[in-house]
Amino acid sequence: MQITPIADATFGATVTGLRLATLDDAGFARLHAAWLQHALLVFPGQFLTNAEQIGFAKRFGPIERIGGGDIVAISNVKADGTVRQHSPAEWDDMMKVIVGNMAWHADSTYMPVMAQGAVFSAEVVPPTGGRTCFADMRAAYDALDDATRALVHQRSARHSLVYSQSKLGHVQQAGSAYVGYGMDTTATPLRPLVKRHPETGRLSLLIGRHAHAIPGLEEAESERFLEDLVAWACQPPRVVAHHWTAGDVVLWDNRCLLHRAEPWDFTLPRVMWHSRLAGHPETEAAPLV
Repeated sequence: MQITPIADATFGATVTGLRLATLDDAGFARLHAAWLQHALLVFPGQFLTNAEQIGFAKRFGPIERIGGGDIVAISNVKADGTVRQHSPAEWDDMMKVIVGNMAWHADSTYMPVMAQGAVFSAEVVPPTGGRTCFADMRAAYDALDDATRALVHQRSARHSLVYSQSKLGHVQQAGSAYVGYGMDTTATPLRPLVKRHPETGRLSLLIGRHAHAIPGLEEAESERFLEDLVAWACQPPRVVAHHWTAGDVVLWDNRCLLHRAEPWDFTLPRVMWHSRLAGHPETEAAPLV
């Protein structure tokens, strides 16, 4: 196993010389330690089957079941093999979710228990575009000036997929291509803007597109504060952009990173597979308001 830190970034590493599907316990222990250190691990050329990806993900603990399964396709390809409509005026709700994910976010912050991480793999990728970008919220917290650091420690924000998707005209309705799982609730978790990592103890910012409505601030003031904080936090050297090749696997720590997809030519297929690592209720739960 070779673990090579990503150059010119505060986080991330590329891991080669191993096969995730057959990793022994000692190898997994070393990998888990590297994950906690680097927060983002990239594994080129793994070509995992769905069953192998699920098996690897379960080594971290329970999987957060999205749509009732242990793995879900994040794709602009429909079940019949055709590509979804690519014109904004014709986007169905699944395309609106895909486009929504092009804004910085952490997974499942809008659920009672946010995810601890994810295993993500590439099956079909376009020749250009469609990168996945990651941002280090540990380094962002460390770089805050004293006044802003004091301020974020005093503030929390509500998190809601209903809120973030409403910006794209996506609302819960019968016959939608995307229903349930975050779109079927009006209660919103209230999460502090600063999160302590349960395993490393490091502090990081917990922000992103689902965060809104800071108690005590007017709506416009809250929106401006959060948008400015995301824009400042997600800058080099705190960002890594991964250009996918079919067979790649990425593992990230949702407790301290934000991520987003980048656009591509939507007339071309992109098929990715996502297994979300369930968070621990003792450390990733938040009160509903």
